[in-house]
Amino acid sequence: MIDYSFTYADLEYFLLIFVRITSFIYIVPFFSMNNTPRRTRVGLGLFLSLFLFRVVTPHETIVYNTLLGYTIIVVKEAVTGFLIGFGVNLCNTIVLFAGRIMDMEIGLSMVSLMDPTTRESASISGILYQYMVTLLLILSGLYEYLIKALADTFRLIPVNGAVFRIENILTTMIRFMSEYIIIGFRICLPIFAVMIMLNAVLGILAKVSPQLNMFAVGIQIKVLVGLSVMFLTTRMLPGAADFIYREMRKVIVSFVEGMM
Repeated sequence: MIDYSFTYADLEYFLLIFVRITSFIYIVPFFSMNNTPRRTRVGLGLFLSLFLFRVVTPHETIVYNTLLGYTIIVVKEAVTGFLIGFGVNLCNTIVLFAGRIMDMEIGLSMVSLMDPTTRESASISGILYQYMVTLLLILSGLYEYLIKALADTFRLIPVNGAVFRIENILTTMIRFMSEYIIIGFRICLPIFAVMIMLNAVLGILAKVSPQLNMFAVGIQIKVLVGLSVMFLTTRMLPGAADFIYREMRKVIVSFVEGMM
């Protein structure tokens, strides 16, 4: 016989689970895109909360004295979900960083587009690479890993059990920034190297034939060569997506360890 009893203590525990999950969904990639209906996000958070409410056992008694005490617990759960999702979202911006560098080298840095998913201004190459890498990450099943990681956080960080160690979180952020720049330059390295050689060739031609307007010629050549290199290096995107995937896993683990 199924037990449908539901006490006030269970309701308080369920709401705290719901706050952590919805905070995570609000900021994590894929689910937080503006083209994802809000009802869908809320429904997903509610479904996951109901499922984890039955799985996360035993239900610990939430001890608080006043309404302010319970509010503080709710804020702690919201911050916990935000931090875990924020680490994943930071890794997703690596491609936009690489795209801005590529556009600066190609000569498309003055052209920007409004990304409808984030409602932010981004470069053409950044948006193109972000969509392609996002598609590769979805095909690789990253969303399943994110949901599993979120479920594991309730075992590692119980409800009302988060302890925010600022030093560990800051250390993780500093380490991530170094990896952020390295991975970004790895993605744009082919175009960066080709543009250096092209600039050297244009500089030699400018000395050999000063009557030619190398500025006007160079702009067109850089755009054609840059687009050609982007087309030829498309097969390298799965490797870039794998770099980002591994970095996401590292950041999630580091952030969770900083709150244990």
